[in-house]
Amino acid sequence: MASDQENSQDANAPDDTSEKEITRGITIMKSIIRDRDKAVTYNVNWNADNQLIGSNAAKLASYIGTLVRMHIPITATRWSNKELGSAKDKIWTEILRSFNIEDTTIRKKYILQLAGKRHRGWRTFLTNKYLKDKEKIFVEYDPEYPVKYAIFITEEEWVAFVAQRRDENFKKVSATNRERASNPTYAYKKGRLGYARLEEKILDETKSDATSLPPHVLWKEARVGKDGTVRDDVQHIYDECETLSQSISTAEDQENRSVLSRALNVPEYPGRVRGKGHGCTPTSLYKNPRRRNPSNQEVMETLQALQAQVLQLQKDNERYRCMEKCSSQLKETSEKASINCQNKFPEGISSCQLYLSSPTYRLVGKGKVHNTSGDLLHHRPLPDGHLKVSVDVVLDKDALLPIPDIVSETTFLRDAIGSFVAWPLDLIFIDDEVFAQGSQQLSQKIGSRQKNKRDLPVTSLPKKGAFVPRYQISLETLVDSSDMATAGAIRLLDMEEDIFGYSCTETIGKEDLEHIFRHQELGVGVIHTYIRFLYDNFMRGNDQLSNRFRFVSSSLVNKALICREPDSCREYLVKRFMASSTNNLYLWPYNSGCHWLLLAIDPLKEVVYFLNSIDGEWTNYPDMKQLVDTSIKVFRSQRQARVPRTKSSNITWIKVQCPLQRNGIDCGYFVMRFMREIINMNQIEIPITYFDEYKCAHYTRLQLEQIKEELCQYFIEKRLII
Repeated sequence: MASDQENSQDANAPDDTSEKEITRGITIMKSIIRDRDKAVTYNVNWNADNQLIGSNAAKLASYIGTLVRMHIPITATRWSNKELGSAKDKIWTEILRSFNIEDTTIRKKYILQLAGKRHRGWRTFLTNKYLKDKEKIFVEYDPEYPVKYAIFITEEEWVAFVAQRRDENFKKVSATNRERASNPTYAYKKGRLGYARLEEKILDETKSDATSLPPHVLWKEARVGKDGTVRDDVQHIYDECETLSQSISTAEDQENRSVLSRALNVPEYPGRVRGKGHGCTPTSLYKNPRRRNPSNQEVMETLQALQAQVLQLQKDNERYRCMEKCSSQLKETSEKASINCQNKFPEGISSCQLYLSSPTYRLVGKGKVHNTSGDLLHHRPLPDGHLKVSVDVVLDKDALLPIPDIVSETTFLRDAIGSFVAWPLDLIFIDDEVFAQGSQQLSQKIGSRQKNKRDLPVTSLPKKGAFVPRYQISLETLVDSSDMATAGAIRLLDMEEDIFGYSCTETIGKEDLEHIFRHQELGVGVIHTYIRFLYDNFMRGNDQLSNRFRFVSSSLVNKALICREPDSCREYLVKRFMASSTNNLYLWPYNSGCHWLLLAIDPLKEVVYFLNSIDGEWTNYPDMKQLVDTSIKVFRSQRQARVPRTKSSNITWIKVQCPLQRNGIDCGYFVMRFMREIINMNQIEIPITYFDEYKCAHYTRLQLEQIKEELCQYFIEKRLII
């Protein structure tokens, strides 16, 4: 490639003898310094692709090499290192003093990228000349300090540079790169000319009016030798490019791969154009930048603006629709009164929750439903499919009444507090015992056991009828009526610092909700949302629980990260443990890649409770166990705890005989229920046989449905979908 040929004026020099070295001397471009002192500057030219061309292009390239040798140490391994910022600015300033270049970002970027190539070429030259023999093999003896380049290199820098280049990892990379470059399929044959100056030469010789040539034309010309012959394989690639260019538009060429990359069957790399050389980018070649996908924030802002407009239009439309519905449904006959009493509701007066389905499905208020035969509303019969409801609490101040009250001219729900209104049957939900009781009482009912049995199944809920997952149904309806019904839609849930020890945002996608609705395997987004539910409903405002229980993020510590970044996982766990001032139990839902299990860690007592719903051993997860053990030991060391030698490596692991799943799907639901019951019991120590209040062989489907109901109710109440 051209970039390899242009790396340095010294990079391709033959093995010098001492006589040649004396003859050649060191390139320091004294003529430029003398001209600068005389206030003489040089003009440079740029082609249509913002590449350096013209008579002074080679002079500037050589001067850049000299400045790099003077200002950049040979020990600098990464050109992007921020510590080189001042040296790069110095190089740019020196160039502006001698060459007439616009002081713009695009020009500075081009020059400094070229300087980076010169620096790599300079380091390669030193390596090939002083650290390798004629066969390009690293020598075993210590190379002498290159006195010739003493003005550029100090003895300390040389020693450090030799140590870097003799590193075994570097030698492996060097050997790989040498092997790859030793026999290129299509060799570049234009020396240091480069693509930009080759294009300039061709345009001058042909006296063409064009400002640039297609990449595949330049690519072919760059592989023509001095004898002017073109190899058959090079000609074949060129002919294929000509054929492709007739069928592929410029836009398609820009958005996907160029015709040259297609013909060569190689990938296209960002920030460069194959066959055009240094400095040519897709932006400069196609004259317009590649289209950028909008960010999540921009998408959410657009959606929110559109939703606000739609909501206002729906509100205006609903007022007129409701008035028409009211006039058509109100009957003047009392014969219909006998059907007002509905069998699906308990007779008499019952507490209820009131929902609306438009413009979104949501809970808007609470009150009492009057299911009595012959009941009238303001001396008029109730419309078909409606019951009389008294409004006690309004949760959505902008909610409209399903049927406006003509007598009092009431349109909004907030104006109907203390009065009676007609409400659709399918949007009234009775407050039954399952959801009316407190969370703690509910959990104890669910987990109560039957005595004197070896396998202890839990008792079922009080049977007032078949269990109906109403919050799941409500949430599913809500999702279907929102933008979440489309693939790729997401919602963001803020996770405050107290939950995982750092502030973050959890992403909830449509597929996460589908997993809940269809009872499928759960992802980390759902598990973390349930943790947020536990924190909000149990621990927030309860100092005893919030100081006793903490959580570990499954996003920062999981199977994949433990294998790839064990140090960062350990640092996070230790930092999390260091937040403990008293005994804390850290609840960590661990994902092994295809299975969820729960670890409850007491770092001060150095006890780890292992809850696995498939009855596996912790020895089946050696990477996880090693991470936990190591993190506890580091935590022990940082808090300067004294531990007897007999226990110094004996961290206690306890396998809890928890309920077991009977399929390959329920592990995530079991882990969520484990966490709920541990917090509900408010105990640091977990019995080996699990809590008596919740002891059972297996969780029933109903018990898992209740966890899903809590999740769905949380989504609705937090208005995460709307």
